[in-house]
Amino acid sequence: MANAPTLHELELTLHQVDRGIERELRLRTARHPSETVERLWLRLLAYAWQWEEGIAFGPGLSDPEAPDLEARDLTGRPTLWLRVGRAEPAKIQRALDRGQGARVAVLFDSPARLEAFCAAAVAEGVDRLAGVALAAVDPALLAGLGAHDERRVRLTLTLVGDHFYVDIGGEALDGPLTLGAA
Repeated sequence: MANAPTLHELELTLHQVDRGIERELRLRTARHPSETVERLWLRLLAYAWQWEEGIAFGPGLSDPEAPDLEARDLTGRPTLWLRVGRAEPAKIQRALDRGQGARVAVLFDSPARLEAFCAAAVAEGVDRLAGVALAAVDPALLAGLGAHDERRVRLTLTLVGDHFYVDIGGEALDGPLTLGAA
């Protein structure tokens, strides 16, 4: 019998200073049995980075073709398609082509992974990724968050420019958001 996903409940105070966003959010997301806690946190950072009304966690690792996060407007039309971690340039290009005008974004777990993605896009001749938002988080920030594997968490996450600031359980963490272009 397969292991069941672990449900995580997060009380998030989100501040995006440059966009003037301040929200108190209650989130519930399932962590797939094969998903690391760092990837769970990467999904949360992606949520904060691209926050918009209607953003929701996707099916995660149980459906590798689906986005990790997505948003839809009131008609059900996609407005955001977001992948985290590893990404293949050809799949991101397909998402952009099929997106019906949705913003497409990828958040990597390290600047090295972002650089490898951009190099792979060039090597594979995938040249229509200019409209994709690409970024990478600081691995040290992910490692610090990874130490928090509680099922119920309260945190404050602030994004100023290209830098994350996190207060979780009285611990202050921060790290840069490295932007990229393919």
